[in-house]
Amino acid sequence: MTFRRSPLALAVLALLIEEPMHPYRMQQLIRQRHKDQVVNVGHRASLYKTIDRLLAADLITVEATTRDTARPERTVYAVTDAGTTAARTWMADMLAHPAAEFPDFPAAMSFLPLLTPAEAAGHLARRAEALAARLAQLTTELDEYGPVLPRVTLVESEYLRAVTAAELGWVTSLVTELRDGSLSWSLEELRAFAAQFRSTHP
Repeated sequence: MTFRRSPLALAVLALLIEEPMHPYRMQQLIRQRHKDQVVNVGHRASLYKTIDRLLAADLITVEATTRDTARPERTVYAVTDAGTTAARTWMADMLAHPAAEFPDFPAAMSFLPLLTPAEAAGHLARRAEALAARLAQLTTELDEYGPVLPRVTLVESEYLRAVTAAELGWVTSLVTELRDGSLSWSLEELRAFAAQFRSTHP
């Protein structure tokens, strides 16, 4: 069957390439290693659905079922040769080719004229505060773990810090322009422009 890859599916395969394990251990490791910053593992049901799909596609297999009187039955999964090949193929494509993604923020920005400049400035200022807090958190984590962990295990955090810093700089600059009037609009002006544009570009 054709398998539609996802960051969570890649995480599962990568963990099972390390060693066979049960889903609870996978979730633990993703969080302990801060991979939940780039892989959505917030809902355990999503993890189990992904595992079921990987199993149906023969990318993983059941290695054992463990029983412990103190815990529910746990299934231990292992990666197949096809799963290892798939993970490496996905990695090559994900690293080499930027994907067409559709996050919320650019979508909201594309409809900014629905708000007044003052409203937009207020909302974006709050975003800047959240970005500054996120940037401080990422910097703290890198300062803490950078000296003790191999750098290759932290490159996604470096990337997130760089992207967050860039977005914070851009959003802060935009808030300044909105507040000093360098960037301004009104629905009336935009409607008039749209009408003129239609008349000259039928």
